[in-house]
Amino acid sequence: MNKLRTATAITSLGLVAAMMAGCASAVGAPTETPAAADAGPSVGELRLGYFANVTHAPALVGLEEGLFADALGDVEVTTQVFNAGPAAIEALSAGAIDATYIGPNPSINTFIQSGGESARIIAGAATGGAALVVRDGIDTPAALEGTTIATPQLGNTQDVAARVWLADEGFETDTSGGGDVQITPTENAQTLTLFQDGQLDGAWLPEPWVSRLIVDAGAHVLQDEADLWEDGQFPTTVLLVRKEFLDEHPDVVADLLAGHEAAVRWIADNPDQAPAVINGAIEKETGKPLADAVITRALEHVTFSVDPHADTFETLVDNGIQAGTQKDGSIEGLFDLTLLNKQLEAEGEEPISAAGLGED
Repeated sequence: MNKLRTATAITSLGLVAAMMAGCASAVGAPTETPAAADAGPSVGELRLGYFANVTHAPALVGLEEGLFADALGDVEVTTQVFNAGPAAIEALSAGAIDATYIGPNPSINTFIQSGGESARIIAGAATGGAALVVRDGIDTPAALEGTTIATPQLGNTQDVAARVWLADEGFETDTSGGGDVQITPTENAQTLTLFQDGQLDGAWLPEPWVSRLIVDAGAHVLQDEADLWEDGQFPTTVLLVRKEFLDEHPDVVADLLAGHEAAVRWIADNPDQAPAVINGAIEKETGKPLADAVITRALEHVTFSVDPHADTFETLVDNGIQAGTQKDGSIEGLFDLTLLNKQLEAEGEEPISAAGLGED
């Protein structure tokens, strides 16, 4: 039916089943483990952010299928939905949420701006699924001169990608909407409407909005972001946790990871059911389901994996600086993959590298 491309870094179901039974970091531990003993004060709620995007499918599936609830047990999961990363970072920084699915560039921004004190990336979630789509009549990059394109929000991952690509193509842009190509940060749903009304010439977006503009509004792809990265692998979504919450509640974060792993695995194991589940979750948040052609195309362009591709993040830092949307600074310590790798080790899987940018 739908071709779901899911990374194979997770193959065993054993650990997740044990996690869902209440174990935070080891299979079959019937009594308190050292990790549990150092878990810090108890917590009754985990506040989770995500977007109603196909690139956030592990969050959507984890909630719809009850995988987070099962893994977290007595800890209640409450949620907040965002349009783009900078807004989610504001909530995380304010202590309004504890963890969020988010793009890599806002994750980098908060880490640098806080001097490494704000948050840690604890897993990957999705790669791919972003592109520049444009109206008829724009068939080459040169034809973009004088046009207006949208991105989800200033400084978000697609906004940075658009600005860097345009610069590489010889165009000048600025963060106030000036330059050879005007970039207008716009909410995704409004972008679709403006494009349909002829008020936008294109947009650099994540899925399913790429596919929505193609299927629902007649756009076509001018630049698939996957073509700009080696082997087409670039992180679109990671799982980011507030550092204070991670320090105080590692047991809860381990259970969150168990639910996250279970969701990634569920998508791989249920290719016929996944589109309907993901689409149903999107309908709950947006009020309207995606057309079958949209969800099918969108899922064909996204890969779901717990690997955050840490080796790409130095390039992402350079891109953000070039785009003028972030400060220069070190990202050493951005990743804490220790809990994830404990789970993978227990499953007999290879550990995932933090590429020298944190603990693994």
